[in-house]
Amino acid sequence: MSADQGNASYGHKEFKRSKSHFADRVTADGRDGWPVEAGRYRLVVSRACPWAGRSLISRRLLGLEGAVSLAVTDPIQDDRSWRFTLDPDDRDPVLGIRYLSEAYEARETGYPGGVSVPALVDVPSGKLVTNDFQQITLDFATEWTALHREGAPDLYPEPLRDEIDTVMDGIYRDVNNGVYRSGFAPDQETYESACRDVFRRLDLASERLSNRRYLVGDTITEADIRFFCTLVRFDAVYHGHFKCNVRKLSEDRVLWAYARDLFQTPGFGDTIDFDHIKRHYYQVHTGINPTGIVPLGPDPSGWLTPHHREELGGRPFGDGTPPGPVPSGEEVPATGRP
Repeated sequence: MSADQGNASYGHKEFKRSKSHFADRVTADGRDGWPVEAGRYRLVVSRACPWAGRSLISRRLLGLEGAVSLAVTDPIQDDRSWRFTLDPDDRDPVLGIRYLSEAYEARETGYPGGVSVPALVDVPSGKLVTNDFQQITLDFATEWTALHREGAPDLYPEPLRDEIDTVMDGIYRDVNNGVYRSGFAPDQETYESACRDVFRRLDLASERLSNRRYLVGDTITEADIRFFCTLVRFDAVYHGHFKCNVRKLSEDRVLWAYARDLFQTPGFGDTIDFDHIKRHYYQVHTGINPTGIVPLGPDPSGWLTPHHREELGGRPFGDGTPPGPVPSGEEVPATGRP
């Protein structure tokens, strides 16, 4: 997500999300020049951003916290985009920079595009490696296996990849990206089409999840991570701010229970900061919310209520185990938790 809306463009035309400009991959064999190496890379995220949220959850579930350090940006940007004003001296303590754009500039002098998160930065050189939000988590799951914790789940199991990819494609098009197409629609017709797509896909997902605990197979996969990152923001920002208000998530019995199940699973809810989410969307998107007023609701305490999804069976981590406690210094402040 860049300063306004992610890797995207909008205005008088229909919302379009652009491809990641920096699509190098960090791989076990280092074929793009970036080998998997503990301590070499820093993951820069905003807790407000659903695309960055994926990488936060994946990193937690796989136990990569000790291998990939974490930088969390301020949810509010100035005209230079994501900034490290949550850190002492307004500077990232590892990279030594005030703005993520400095890592982009170190990689490509005069880079004209948007500055987006998540971003993997090479610590020794200070250069951006990749901002490919679609690929980062897949590589965490498949290329970083040598550094996974003991008991890490298989988030992208090979026998299920075709089905996972198909499910994720529909959810990305109509839900993950669909809420943005609705929120930034330039006219009534475009908005109605996008909003209907959102709820059509939510209905299909609700039906799919009515008798199964997870989207694909009987364990948590990449598909669940990607769906969750939109669902957890739905009532807080997408329902009102992006006008996806046919109904609330909490009004869909199946999806609300599914989302709560994941929220209460270690590695999911402990990455979520509702304060960052609400302040970013309502204060940064001035074209939609010119007053910058942040609503008081909804009450997030419902995320901690019983969901009873365990009655459907399933094994959240497969043959693995839950992740350990959130590392010291990475805890979400009380202001952002239910």
